[in-house]
Amino acid sequence: MPADISFTERLSNIVSLANAFISAGNDGDIARNKARDLEGELLQSASSPEEYQRQLQKALKATQAQNAAPADETELPQEQEILNLEGPSFGAYKYATYHTDGQMSTIFKAQAKDENAPVRIVALKVTHPGMMTPPHNSEREARLLVKARHEHVVPLLDTIHESGGRLVLVFPFLRQDLENLLRSDRLDRQQSSMVFDGLFQALEHIHALGMIHRDVKPSNILLKTMSGPVYLIDFGIAWSPDDKDSEPADTKITDVGTTCYRPPEILFGDRSYDTSLDMWAAGCVVAEMVRDGHHPLFDAGPLGSELSLIKSMFTTLGTPDVDSWPSAEACRDWGKMRFQKFPAKPWKEILPGASVAAIDFVSKTVFYEKTRRLTAKEALRHDLKSVIGG
Repeated sequence: MPADISFTERLSNIVSLANAFISAGNDGDIARNKARDLEGELLQSASSPEEYQRQLQKALKATQAQNAAPADETELPQEQEILNLEGPSFGAYKYATYHTDGQMSTIFKAQAKDENAPVRIVALKVTHPGMMTPPHNSEREARLLVKARHEHVVPLLDTIHESGGRLVLVFPFLRQDLENLLRSDRLDRQQSSMVFDGLFQALEHIHALGMIHRDVKPSNILLKTMSGPVYLIDFGIAWSPDDKDSEPADTKITDVGTTCYRPPEILFGDRSYDTSLDMWAAGCVVAEMVRDGHHPLFDAGPLGSELSLIKSMFTTLGTPDVDSWPSAEACRDWGKMRFQKFPAKPWKEILPGASVAAIDFVSKTVFYEKTRRLTAKEALRHDLKSVIGG
């Protein structure tokens, strides 16, 4: 039995397991008991802290996959929420319970102290602005979320300035994310339609404001319940032309996006990229939604390297040239390396199981030349919307 696992860590893991059991339909008390028993078994059987964590994650994934919530799932009653009653308070919120870590933040689930609060269970994004490095900026994130209010952009409920320079952003606690639905193969046609519509409505709105999200990916597309609504979240690295903390338009930071959702122009140093960056990433998300197995379109390798991602793009879409990517010459790093000439694979091979409309949509968004990609407004008028929503 591992000796260096703290009581606090064990309690947090029990809470996570209990929440998974509750999401699977167990009563609160039953969920707590099952979580305590299972965590105890994992602790006794593990030979190291690393094995304990591996087995814990395996148990959580198994519970989520085997006990998928039905499509008509509604928000759990407040009394069934599993929270750490010894957890700290932040402003008007108590029982802060560890949920997950972001790259520059820690996310807690908590409960509003006011029983009449319109949103009782919230997510607290705890950040340290003074310790953040560009493009991460939680103060800018708060400003942009206020400006970008929309039915499909996650609402910012509150901001809390804590001692020690901490800034806490308060959001509704949202249970489901697209990545988990894809990995557990639980995305049905109705949910696909909701996600498509919600994602591109959000992008159309923020793009009309000149904003670039810069990190569109399945884990940043959340659902309140399995039947919606859908929200685009995490504006921590978003860019806006009129925000004081955003870079100049022609010298934007290129270290943005997440591995296999990063478009080719930023891999080759284009610092003047625009909203079409989000459309490439959104096209990659749609590709995962429509292809058999729901695997990412490109593979950045186990280390997430740029060269691995570039090779994956070129072997899939074909090595670009001046005809397929005329604006490549504007990228400062284009031409510094010579690449093998790979032919493009047929889209039916790239997207096995996808419809004609889906292939047409993805091929027009996951496209080397950024000036020719669909816009969010055009995406909402595409035939794919009616096909997946029919």
